[in-house]
Amino acid sequence: MGWRRRSGTVCYTLSLEPLNVQPITRVLPETRGTLAGLRTSLFRVSLRGLAFSLLCALVLDGARVDAAAPCRIQVIEKGSGWPVPLVELRTTHQVRFVTDNNGVIAFDLPELMGKETWFDVIGHGYEVPKDGFGSRGVRLKPVPGKRLKVEVTRTIIARRLGRITGSGIFAESQKLGEQKDWVDAGIVGCDSVQLATHRERLFWLWGDTTLANYPLGIFDGTSATTSPLPPAKFEPPVRLTLDYFTNPKGVPRGIAKMPGEGPTWLTAYVSLPDKNGRERLVASYLKIRGLLEASEKGLCVWNDDRENLEHLRTMWKKSEGDAKKDAVPEGHPAFWKDAAGKKWLMFGNPFPTFRCPATFEAWQDESTWERLEPQKVLESVSDGKPVKPHSGSVAWHPWKKRWVTIFMESFGKPSVFGELWYAEADGPSGPWGKAVKVLSHENYTFYNPRIHDEWFDEKSPVLIFEGTYTMQFANKPAPTPKYDYNQVLYRLDLQGQSLNR
Repeated sequence: MGWRRRSGTVCYTLSLEPLNVQPITRVLPETRGTLAGLRTSLFRVSLRGLAFSLLCALVLDGARVDAAAPCRIQVIEKGSGWPVPLVELRTTHQVRFVTDNNGVIAFDLPELMGKETWFDVIGHGYEVPKDGFGSRGVRLKPVPGKRLKVEVTRTIIARRLGRITGSGIFAESQKLGEQKDWVDAGIVGCDSVQLATHRERLFWLWGDTTLANYPLGIFDGTSATTSPLPPAKFEPPVRLTLDYFTNPKGVPRGIAKMPGEGPTWLTAYVSLPDKNGRERLVASYLKIRGLLEASEKGLCVWNDDRENLEHLRTMWKKSEGDAKKDAVPEGHPAFWKDAAGKKWLMFGNPFPTFRCPATFEAWQDESTWERLEPQKVLESVSDGKPVKPHSGSVAWHPWKKRWVTIFMESFGKPSVFGELWYAEADGPSGPWGKAVKVLSHENYTFYNPRIHDEWFDEKSPVLIFEGTYTMQFANKPAPTPKYDYNQVLYRLDLQGQSLNR
């Protein structure tokens, strides 16, 4: 009986000869009938049993060490070397691995360790060359503890920075002992973002939110705040720490419990000065019933002491007829000064459909509201075909010195609601010039994009935007683990040749 330990990976070789353990009723012949003989026999049995137990523990410990050492695979962008989040590697037996915000996968399939393995590479704008059979993938040989890299080419103009909501943002890295200080916020998914700068903080607001403890989550808005300062750099891996409004147990909670049945959706989120110079955080609300149909619309105001949005006024109810179905401002805000120097608040999704003087009093006074007719179609710069906007936002970019827009195309290709475009104009209402596609998805949805003009810098050509990545409205794709129904951040460099028109 013996064992051997190999340096590096712990490996034990166990050789067991028959122990021939005697029953305790059998004692050594020379001591039969004596207490000493019984003690000697018991000692031999116990010693052999202890040795056998020790060796079993060593063997099991060796197996545990091997199982805890996955192979580290990182996907990086060709040229920049940046890690690429949201790239899927799929084996031929349909096991899916998706890179986290550091572009990392912790590969741990025991049946493929040490074996040459083919991985399909699926990257939504990041790819590897096709082989002779038209397959896009790579062959790797995963080994416990080894570090491998996959280099992908970016085929989209926008650059993916990473996910900013949900759970497991650095899950793969943490399996490898990296990014240990990152702690998820406690949600697993959330719908589209609204964002306002209020009292020297950024107030983030999301729609329906999913938690881990039950399929039905929060249906009256969730919210968090961050510093108004932009991240130190707009490069992956993204680490945006969101300070959520929580219940007494520390779990993110709803912040807009409007009266009435059904979920509450929030839009037109903005901070405005009142007549006394006090900043007031406001929004429009919609009560939803049935198949995503609004049954009520109204206005709500943030209570700084209670940290909730509270009902201010009901503007329309379905039971009263459809005459005022557009009774509240909707979309994302944009501030604009006219030639006379008057400051206006505009809302649109993407292009402005509403404006009023930029004060708290005017925002709630229908007599000051003006309806605007948005541009319905843009022209593609590549082929001149019409592009119909569906949702998005506009903003003034100080480096570009023009108004810019990011919008999702209505019924685009290859993804019906996953194609994102960029365009420019001299004013917030257009006319908008030719559009350039900057982001595409492979049978997946990316809706309600929002430009982060809060992070614009007059000395920088960078534009940051985000949107909701979801399987909804696509052609029955398998949901991407962890990423589905969450917000993903992108970077657009406005000085690039691909945007010159």
